[in-house]
Amino acid sequence: MGKSIEILGLGAGDLDQLPFGVYKKLTKANHVYLRTKEHPVVMELEKEKFQYSSFDLVYEKHDQFEEVYQEIVQTLLEKAKTEQVVYAVPGHPLVAERTVQLLLENGPKEGVEILIGGGQSFVDALFQSLKIDPVDGFQLLDGTSLHSSQLQIDQHIFISQVYDQFVASTIKLTLMERLPDEYEVVIVTAAGSSSERIERVPLYELDRKVTVNNLTSVYVPPVQDEQLMLKNFSKLREIIATLRGPNGCPWDKEQTHESLKKYLIEETFEVIEAIDSGDIDHLVEELGDVLLQVLLHAQIGEDEGYFAIEDIIEVLSAKMIRRHPHVFGDNQAKDSKEVLRNWQEIKRQEKGETEGSLLDGISKSMPNLIRAYDIQKKAAKVGFDWQEITPALEKVKEELDEFESEIKGQSLVNAKKEFGDILFAFVNVARFLEIHPEEALFETNEKFIRRFQFIEAKVKKSNKPIEAYTLEELDQFWDEAKANGL
Repeated sequence: MGKSIEILGLGAGDLDQLPFGVYKKLTKANHVYLRTKEHPVVMELEKEKFQYSSFDLVYEKHDQFEEVYQEIVQTLLEKAKTEQVVYAVPGHPLVAERTVQLLLENGPKEGVEILIGGGQSFVDALFQSLKIDPVDGFQLLDGTSLHSSQLQIDQHIFISQVYDQFVASTIKLTLMERLPDEYEVVIVTAAGSSSERIERVPLYELDRKVTVNNLTSVYVPPVQDEQLMLKNFSKLREIIATLRGPNGCPWDKEQTHESLKKYLIEETFEVIEAIDSGDIDHLVEELGDVLLQVLLHAQIGEDEGYFAIEDIIEVLSAKMIRRHPHVFGDNQAKDSKEVLRNWQEIKRQEKGETEGSLLDGISKSMPNLIRAYDIQKKAAKVGFDWQEITPALEKVKEELDEFESEIKGQSLVNAKKEFGDILFAFVNVARFLEIHPEEALFETNEKFIRRFQFIEAKVKKSNKPIEAYTLEELDQFWDEAKANGL
């Protein structure tokens, strides 16, 4: 007989729930390996001279569950080289059993056949105990590796593998990322058996109520409160679709990709303002406004049958993976500068930039201060750049002299050109100093506004119009604002 491991399920409760075929295999086996002996079926089988050994001690050796499962699997595969192994797990072998999945993956590599001998899943018992129809939609999640991104809070959620209070505490904290502390959850132990226990508790008490038991699951009822659903991306998408729908908002229904361009620009600059202000609540709000613009464009694309938000997400996800081979592949990048070089090279290859100008990809719709900065950066990458800042400063002085010369000659057309040259030269100096010119000018504009508003406040107190003040008097107020750190 070839090497094999037969995996049996101990069911969700007591011996009365165990299928007769599984019972016969367990009692006739010379020896059974148990993932854990902490199961009511084991206690009853012990009365019938049931021969077994368990892996409970392995749990105490490791800090991570994955390490526990790996050791169990390696031990079983090693045993299978010299004996026909019977391995029993709680519930059904193919429901929420990581060791079984690892055996199915690694067994064939070791020349060991993995046989599934059946068992009763705890999921059926949960539906019965809680009187839930699964057709409404449900999730079955592993409590030992739970992430808030997995949670579909508008569905029934069952969380298994709630072995102890530590796991329960991790589950509680994860659920609290999406649900209020008082949200009612249900602790279900030994569902469907004579020892069944169902306890409803507020979420914050979850880890205080759970005791060590391999038959414990946590049930999270679907969220009915619309306010709680507002954190769900699907809810936001539904809102935008409604606004653009037949009974939606007239303004939203009239919008096109072209009509929304100005709003995307405005909202982007408002995000920058929020960042500069250091106001986190303001930043959250403004980022939401940018996301609104993305979703409106996505909904227009979906309404017109060209693309949907999933297409945007897919393209972005693929790009992030493709352009970060040092994270998602085998490439190496020792610092952020190398990351940027790799990014640009991958981007060039993607776009097939073998012909045409290096500057072709710079958008004309950008603010021209930013555009000048990007033009110079691209030119510098191929060596069209000074090696140090001194010539760049000299260029600014040269352009300023030419500008003054044109003004003296009253040639305003040429003066305009020279003024542009001054700005371009100053942007080059900023690039050498790693100062972003747009950010620098934004800060200066904000500084001017603060100081001018200080002047206005001073003038208002005098009950005289601002026009009644001389420039020298207003300058004194300006100097006072500057002295006050404005």
